[in-house]
Amino acid sequence: MFTGAAQSITRILALVPMLLATQHTLAQSASQYDPTSAPSALALRVEAAPTLDGDVLNDAAYNLALPIRSFWQNTPDAGSPVSEQTEVRMVYTDRALYIGVICYDRDPSGIIVSDSRRDAPLDETDSFQLILDTYLDGQNGFVFGTNPAGIEFDAQVTKEGQGGFGARQQSGSGGGFNINWDGSWDVQTRVHDQGWSAEFEIPFRTLRFPSGGAQVWGVNFQRNIRRRNEKAYWTRMPRQYNLHRVSRAGRLEGLTVPHPRNLQAVPYVLGQTARNYPEENSRFKQTGEFGLDLKYSLTPGLTLDGTYNTDFAQVEVDEQQINLDRFNLFFPEKRPFFLENAGLFSVGVSEFSGQEVELFFSRRIGIGPSGEAVPILGGTRLSGQVAGLNIGMLNMQTRSVKGAASSTNFSVARVRKDLPNRSSVGAMFTNRLHSAASGLPSAEYDNQAVAIDGRLGIGQYTQLSGFVARTFSPHLQGQEYAYNLNVAYLSNLWRINSTITQVADNFNPGIGFLRRNSEYRKYTGLVLYAWRPENSLGLLELRPHISYQAYWDFSGFQETGRWHIDNHWEWEGGFEIHTGINLTREGVHESFEISRDVHVDPGTYDHREAQLVLITNQGRKISLYARAVLGGFFGGSRENVRNTLRIRANESLTAEATLSHNNVRLPNGRFKANLIGARVSYSFTPRLYLQSLVQYNDVAEIWSVNLRFGWLQTANTGLFVVLNEVSEFGGHPSDRVLRSITLKYSRLFNVLR
Repeated sequence: MFTGAAQSITRILALVPMLLATQHTLAQSASQYDPTSAPSALALRVEAAPTLDGDVLNDAAYNLALPIRSFWQNTPDAGSPVSEQTEVRMVYTDRALYIGVICYDRDPSGIIVSDSRRDAPLDETDSFQLILDTYLDGQNGFVFGTNPAGIEFDAQVTKEGQGGFGARQQSGSGGGFNINWDGSWDVQTRVHDQGWSAEFEIPFRTLRFPSGGAQVWGVNFQRNIRRRNEKAYWTRMPRQYNLHRVSRAGRLEGLTVPHPRNLQAVPYVLGQTARNYPEENSRFKQTGEFGLDLKYSLTPGLTLDGTYNTDFAQVEVDEQQINLDRFNLFFPEKRPFFLENAGLFSVGVSEFSGQEVELFFSRRIGIGPSGEAVPILGGTRLSGQVAGLNIGMLNMQTRSVKGAASSTNFSVARVRKDLPNRSSVGAMFTNRLHSAASGLPSAEYDNQAVAIDGRLGIGQYTQLSGFVARTFSPHLQGQEYAYNLNVAYLSNLWRINSTITQVADNFNPGIGFLRRNSEYRKYTGLVLYAWRPENSLGLLELRPHISYQAYWDFSGFQETGRWHIDNHWEWEGGFEIHTGINLTREGVHESFEISRDVHVDPGTYDHREAQLVLITNQGRKISLYARAVLGGFFGGSRENVRNTLRIRANESLTAEATLSHNNVRLPNGRFKANLIGARVSYSFTPRLYLQSLVQYNDVAEIWSVNLRFGWLQTANTGLFVVLNEVSEFGGHPSDRVLRSITLKYSRLFNVLR
């Protein structure tokens, strides 16, 4: 079934010229896009700043600003004008940029507001977003957004968003879309009888931009009208792109930007009481901590960050996972300090390949090999642009933990040069040094890694990208290299992608992540056709596609193979069905335990699977995501079902329940694996919330509860109260309960005003 995979990939790639010709015929108008013809807007300097209350219509500060009114759909009717009038006016003072937005609506009762949490996704609600390309490089930008409830949504975009996964940040080093970046800014909204309006106040010190007074920035705007599943942009945006496609943004002119003096200090104090049952003489233990983060702008584009006694008590706990294969699980980074400018440090992340090889994975800092917390003494980060180069330098020092980790220094140096037409070239170096290595596992010894990466844009649709890397591990003997080459073609009709990745047997990024710890050579391929039919059935788009991925070791033994043949049926109302089949192969060299007392024997296992996905309109008060995979599994069978039910009582109260169920029958035994999770969130205001996450994993026999109260100030600082409880119960002497209550307060001070 998988013989000759390389030839199959070659045949897929051989289709590219024919598909390019087809695309030229069917979408000629899109191929004629000329960046120099992008629209321009004018920002007006004003002496008196607007009153930030959401009332744009009656604010005299916006009266003389030229309004932006031309918005164009890319969904559902690509190229048509927006169905509801939209107006944007931009003014600025010496301190901040102000954007006044009026989202007219002939039926204000139809406005949908799905959430009022900070950074809540804006796809399933009426919303407005903007992106600022302050360096006018067509690749990077700052995103700001809100909905009628007035939430603060902000993010950083690098590489036009390539490498980002889902609504929340999933990539360990940031990928291309970093939702967890939190800037210091403000927004106010108002719903009225003409629709709704919003006012953004973005201080210049929150942004990074070139030196010099007169500036021209890239800018684009997006409006969502959820009840029509409508997305509209200021610049005409083909349906395969979104707001992150900075190279198609318009121009913001008229700015004379001051050089703001910027020194920010964020001190924190923390108190915690914790108890570990059933330790002998167990009692609650009280501890206290304090720490400090500093941010200083050396230039408008270059920032120096410092941190002492870094703490992340307010961060939500990890979602539990069940591992039913032989490879490492990936848990995303959530700690704020490591997420600012994280995309700059990204080498090895691929949107198509996922998290398999990452040269820098920040979770290796401050988290031990078994998930235990390792105290961070402090560190520094220098990041930004200078002389046309993107540079990043990070140095962190951890404390020692008896029996778990020695005191360790982590260093990362990164440089990248962005080039025209979505191209770039860069290099990165990482270094890990232990103060004492004796007695620690081999993976904890000193380590260095170096990598060179690049991207090459060809026309508007095609891009080549890849990296080559080498590690240096004194305790290992053998080859220590890895490389990746990817070719991608993305038009409004076709998505074609092919990748080759090779990892040598001793490749060992000491501050990175490897999904597989052994040598392999991987091939992937994808051909997808997006068709929007003219019909009376309400169908918006059909996406038939076929993909292939396979792994071989260097001896020619195939460890994994998968053909995926599918079609996505999407209706204009947001309802989707995915119908697919999978042809799989798993090659097992050595027997491994997949569950307690159940082993998988060596051999090659070929199977078929049926796959069905159902997605209801996520903008409704009750919505469902359901996925079922049924078929063969390691010589037996598996039923895998994952259902997520979302309930939105109003914009303040939302709840979500998830059930992941696996029923596995193998020649050596059978077992069931279940994971249950429930989230509830109540927002008193966009800055005052209560959130809970309850999880149960019946494989590890663990219950966990995370309850967080937050009273936010600017840039996600403020008061946090966190309750954590983890209960391990399996009828074993080692069963225990860990319970803690943490109180943390942090505040941002602008030292230089």
